[in-house]
Amino acid sequence: MNDRTGCPRLSFVLLHVWVLGVCGVVVGAFIVQFAGSELPCPLCMLQRMAMLLAAMGPMFIIRRNSVAEADPTADFSTGFGISILASVVGLAISGRQTLLHILPGDPGYGGAVLGLHLYTWAFIVFISVLLVSGITLAAGPVMAIGRRSDRMGGWSRITAWVFGLVIAANAVSVFFESGTEWFLPDNPTSYELIQEFLEFLERRSGDPVPSAQNTN
Repeated sequence: MNDRTGCPRLSFVLLHVWVLGVCGVVVGAFIVQFAGSELPCPLCMLQRMAMLLAAMGPMFIIRRNSVAEADPTADFSTGFGISILASVVGLAISGRQTLLHILPGDPGYGGAVLGLHLYTWAFIVFISVLLVSGITLAAGPVMAIGRRSDRMGGWSRITAWVFGLVIAANAVSVFFESGTEWFLPDNPTSYELIQEFLEFLERRSGDPVPSAQNTN
């Protein structure tokens, strides 16, 4: 029976908001990628992965909340520890990309959203995650959730499904952009998997097939 109210309940809700918020940021990056025809560079992809890993922390807490053998205190620390580590890595990556384009006159990589490039927004997101994680851990006794139920609720399941779909979409995007190569190009201009498929058709038919770049 769940008799917890107040901040623990609010904390549980905020965990869902956290996961869905990160998913929204990554989906926004997808919109820029496909609607704006801006292919993400390797650093951009790493920032997306770091964001999703940072959201893995609260998702871990949500999932463990319905496990009978779970230790709420340990799970709380583990979840936010994952978020902090992922955010530190993401902060280093986004900071590195920001410094690459910090000189006056440098147009930056890709277009700007609300006046800032996506890697600058990523830098802000990672700082926000670190601040929220630190504040939540400092207020642990107040924000600790405890065990709420024997199974995941409807909103928790929806959040988990959305999170999983975004992870899968990101993996597919990386695969299409890298093709069968081990590394992404520094400045990608086409989806390598599509280009490789077109080249395969060209070899099979003997007729030249338009490249992915020429069809845009």
